[in-house]
Amino acid sequence: MNDNHSIFEDTMAEMQPLKSIIILLMFLLCACGDPIKEQIAQQIPLTEQRIDLLAQALDSGQVRNANLIKQYADRLLQDKPDYKPLIDEFLKDSGTQGPMYLALVDRLNTVKNQPQMFQNSQALYDELLNLYQAADPVLYSDALSDPLNVLADMSEGTLPRVNAMSKAQSLAANKAQDFGTGEQLIGNPAYGNWTTGSNGMSFWAWYGMYSMMGDLFGSRRTYYNDWGRSRNYSYYNDYGRKRYSSPDQLRKQTDLDTRTKKSFERRGQKYTSAYSKNRTGASSISSQSKSAQTSANRFTSKASNKSTYAKSSKSAKNASFRNSKSTTSRSFRRGK
Repeated sequence: MNDNHSIFEDTMAEMQPLKSIIILLMFLLCACGDPIKEQIAQQIPLTEQRIDLLAQALDSGQVRNANLIKQYADRLLQDKPDYKPLIDEFLKDSGTQGPMYLALVDRLNTVKNQPQMFQNSQALYDELLNLYQAADPVLYSDALSDPLNVLADMSEGTLPRVNAMSKAQSLAANKAQDFGTGEQLIGNPAYGNWTTGSNGMSFWAWYGMYSMMGDLFGSRRTYYNDWGRSRNYSYYNDYGRKRYSSPDQLRKQTDLDTRTKKSFERRGQKYTSAYSKNRTGASSISSQSKSAQTSANRFTSKASNKSTYAKSSKSAKNASFRNSKSTTSRSFRRGK
C-alpha cells in the first residue's frame, strides 16, 4: 500500500510540468488577437518561476529577514519556553510553510486553474504582475519584517525591531492606539480576518495558533472602528498590501472600510480611512518596496492602456532577482 502511494505521489509530481505546459498552450490558443491574453500567457511561466526561485532562496538562506526569524525564534525559545507553540508557528515564515508563501502559491493556482474568478483579463494580468513582484526576495524579506518584529516585541526589548522604529516611537509619531503584541499582523489576511459579530461590529479574528497572542499577552479584542482610525505602522498595511493580498481580499478590505465610513457619517462623525495614508514607522526599508508600491498603483490605474501592459510586462521580465544574492544572513545583534 505504501509503495503504491509513493508511486502515485511520484507520478503526480512528474505531471506538474506537463500540466503547466498544457495551461500555457490553452492560454496561447485563446490569446489570438487579444494582446492582454498574449501577455498573460507569457507572464504565467515567468511568475511561476519567480515563486519557485523564492522557495529556493528561502531554503538556501538567501532571504535576510527569514534568517533573522530563525535566529529570533531560537533566542526567544531560550528566554520564553512557554511561548514555544506560538514561536513554532512564526518559525514557519522562515521557509515555504509560512502563510505568506503559501498564499502566493494559492493565488498563482487560482490564476492558472480558475481564471473565471477574475473580473476580466486585465485583472488577471495585474494579479500575475503583483505576484511576480511579491516573490522578489528583497520585497519578500521586507514583508517578513512584520512577523519578525512580533517576535522582537514578544522578547520585551531583548531583541531589536528590524526595518521599523521602536513601538513607542511609531505610536507617538502616528498618534496611534496600542493594539497589543502582534498588532503588525492585524489586517493581514495571511494571519486572520475581519469577522462581524452579533452586534454588527467587525473585529479581528486570528487564525489557528496565532490566537494565542490574546491569551499570552492579554490583548483585548480589536474592533475595526478603532483600528481603522488609529492603527500603527506595519509593512503589510503601509507598503505591501496590494502585492500580498488577492483581488478578493482587497475588495473585502475596501468594502469594510467603506461601510465603516458610512456608519460614521450617519452619526455625523468623521472617519479617516485605514489606508488613506502611509503611517510613519519604516526604517531602512528597501528602495524596491517604495518603487514597487508606486508601480502597483500604476498597474491598477492604467490597466486599460495596452501600451502600459506591454511596458509593465517587459519591466516584470527584467526585474532583478540578483538582489537576493545580497540578502545574506546577519546576526540579530545587527538587525536594527
